[in-house]
Amino acid sequence: MLDLKKVLRDLPETIKALETRGGDFSYLTEIALLDEQRKETILKLESLRLARNEASKLVAKHKSENLEELMKKVNEMKAEIKSLDHKLAEVLQQIEQLLLTTPNIPHPTVPIGDDEKANVEVRRFKEPARFDFPPKAHWDLMTDLKIINFERANQMTGRRFAVYQGLGATLERGLINFMLDLHTRTHGYTEILPPLMVNQQSLIGAGQLPKFADDLFKIEKTDYFLIPTAEVPLTNLHSDEILAKESLPLNYTAHTPCFRSEVGAAGKDTRGLIRQHQFNKVELVKFVHTEESVAELEILTAHAEKVLQLLGLPYRVVLLCTGELGFGATKTYDIEVWMPSYGDYKEVSSCSNFGDFQARRAAIKFRRNPKNKAEFVHTLNGSGLAVGRTLAAIVENYQQKDGSIVIPEVLRPYMGGIERISAGTY
Repeated sequence: MLDLKKVLRDLPETIKALETRGGDFSYLTEIALLDEQRKETILKLESLRLARNEASKLVAKHKSENLEELMKKVNEMKAEIKSLDHKLAEVLQQIEQLLLTTPNIPHPTVPIGDDEKANVEVRRFKEPARFDFPPKAHWDLMTDLKIINFERANQMTGRRFAVYQGLGATLERGLINFMLDLHTRTHGYTEILPPLMVNQQSLIGAGQLPKFADDLFKIEKTDYFLIPTAEVPLTNLHSDEILAKESLPLNYTAHTPCFRSEVGAAGKDTRGLIRQHQFNKVELVKFVHTEESVAELEILTAHAEKVLQLLGLPYRVVLLCTGELGFGATKTYDIEVWMPSYGDYKEVSSCSNFGDFQARRAAIKFRRNPKNKAEFVHTLNGSGLAVGRTLAAIVENYQQKDGSIVIPEVLRPYMGGIERISAGTY
């Protein structure tokens, strides 16, 4: 969440910066009024407590001619203190709720705009291949090769699910292992295998609640939710913790299934693997020194890009404008892979700098040295990559005229040496 002191220090500028995202943030003026109530209530409480303590001492020592009246006054002060404590708690809760529902302030280098038209393309890798035959969509190719079954998944569960089978399952598993090996052995991340369920506080800490409650799967009769991304448990690895400066940066990667209701995606990408309720993803999360997060975002993005480079897939990197930024991000690069079936690029990773936004919510701090006051770290995360979407891109970009799929060379060791998936090899 935002720093209350900074918000109040220059409220008009804060509102102006947030409004570049789109929407009305004038409600933040209420925070100033609530903060005045907070200060007034605290002053009253301090004064009352001091008076009560002095009166209580006299009662204890029986040093008052009107002892009964004094005891009555002490009880009245106790009741008023209790009432003011309750009022203060309510005011603090209102302030917290306003901050919890307010997004992060865009970084000064983020282009201002309302939608994807204002996004800025930063770079491209490899031009899309030109086929001498009409290319098919991955859902048709994989179905024809019998390496996926959408109908059976629909029957056993519902729409936006898939059953991988044979070499389809092997390819998915191979991609996961390839990504994890790259990020741990080459890029130096520590692999984590986290729980697939988290509690409400962890989702608040990562910025998922209360904003994205409708997109989450909650487990009935518990405080647990299925994770929408491994970002949630990875970010909370250090919640309520003060880290040593020399331990930073901390770099983590994890493969997990992810679960999303996709309530806001009705009618979008209804076929194939682009938008599923359950999908595999390899996540990258960094905890860094406050002065290093800008540079670390470039490093994180390069690590995610390396996956596509080694797979030989055409992609582009796009800097998101203010209107396209995610709720908690101050700056984001989207990595989009070329999909022949769409004739367009599709996102396979969003790499974001959150500044201290998540750290404030999850109480993650570091200390520069033993004498310094603890301050909030900066957090970053990005997909490294979304596995299903990457697999779909491989299938479409490496398809052959006979309907077979050539396996990228770097994946062949993970496929038992198989170089091509053809009809009858599933």
